[in-house]
Amino acid sequence: MHASAASGQWWMLAFLISVCFGAAGVGSWVSRSGQSRWYSMLRKPPGTPPDWVFGPVWTVLYLCMGIAAWMVWRQAGWSGARLGLELWVLQLLLNVTWSWLFFGLRRPELALVDVVALWVLILLTVLAFQPVSVAAAWLLVPYLLWVAYAGRLNFLLWRLNS
Repeated sequence: MHASAASGQWWMLAFLISVCFGAAGVGSWVSRSGQSRWYSMLRKPPGTPPDWVFGPVWTVLYLCMGIAAWMVWRQAGWSGARLGLELWVLQLLLNVTWSWLFFGLRRPELALVDVVALWVLILLTVLAFQPVSVAAAWLLVPYLLWVAYAGRLNFLLWRLNS
């Protein structure tokens, strides 16, 4: 492989990871601004992790999301993996939207609708990535499982506090 082509691939990896962490930053900002007293006063269901767990878990998940998208792009390019990469972008947008709905608007019932749609989009992304890169598809499985867990917590928080 030509040195400039390899360099371009690394820049794309950095770009895609930056997109993920940009989304994380927006979600974190919305979460912090809405978390304050409201979230701390909610009744929490059994199995709710302590607040400090979310940062490290999401850091790993966003890193895996960026690497997965890069692997698919590297294997097939934008045109060869268009559907999978479009789904990837859409799920990232729904990911940020969840934080805005839950923490920003304090509407767990709307966030629940979002998290269900998010889970479906992640699953569709996994299925679209799989023919291009099995490894990329597997990198998204922990994210799919975490969002299922988060969806359960979202549902229980809504039920306990409505």
